Amino acid sequence: MPPRSYPTARQKRLGAELRKMRERAGLSGSQVGAFLGGERAQVSHLESGRYGVSAERVRRLAAHYSATDKRLVDALADMAEERGKGWWEEYRGVLSPGFMDVAELEHHATHMRVIQMLYIPGILQTESYARQLMQSGISELPVAELNTRVEHRLRRRAIFDRPQPPKFDVLIHEAALRMRYCTPDVMRAQLDFLLDAAQWPSVTVRVIPFDAQVTASVHSVLYAGASVPALDTVQIDGAFDGGFLDAEAQLAKYRTLLDSVEGIALGADESRKFIQHIAQEL
Repeated sequence: MPPRSYPTARQKRLGAELRKMRERAGLSGSQVGAFLGGERAQVSHLESGRYGVSAERVRRLAAHYSATDKRLVDALADMAEERGKGWWEEYRGVLSPGFMDVAELEHHATHMRVIQMLYIPGILQTESYARQLMQSGISELPVAELNTRVEHRLRRRAIFDRPQPPKFDVLIHEAALRMRYCTPDVMRAQLDFLLDAAQWPSVTVRVIPFDAQVTASVHSVLYAGASVPALDTVQIDGAFDGGFLDAEAQLAKYRTLLDSVEGIALGADESRKFIQHIAQEL
């Protein structure tokens, strides 16, 4: 089977974790290639996510690397067995890979912590708000692509329909509640929906008011927790692009950032009243 041309972020993560194990064991790619009965290139493809890997091979490599974290090995073996395609795969080749990677990240997360500075979190956007937000970009999207993007964004919310949905804690800046990407009616409906979502069992919405003293450089971020903390992931949300971080030091930095911002945000009840007040002003 030829190597994958475009591995997903999750496939890359599995390969990266195998690489970390190998490096901690002090083994070279050539040595592991010989162990597998192949060449160094085979190991390179495995560790870049370009080759699939079975759960059995994950466990065999982990044993060869003398890996002692059984929970991590089990989690990686489970990742290797994810053969079924998620709903987001319907959009592959239609939307850019980043759309699929975010949906896949949210789907597998056990809990999420979010900071949004300038707009309502995508997963909690109404159809009208999402549409007008996307139309406010620098370049005009073709109608068919705009409709597809909106549809994809709304389908991401399916994670909250599960019997045990992931815990979702969002810290949203007052600026995002006041920015006029859309008409007042659409924004009012969006704020009403945000208030409804804040009542869902697994969702907590807290507001960062303008008068809160921000003690660090704060930007929009999604921290997605995994079944094993070592597999947590941070997604950076930029104006034109995003990225995924998973190094231990990076994860620790963003946990500290989230803790800091939680310390200056309003409580859940006070936030609900704050959002209601803004909606009434529209």
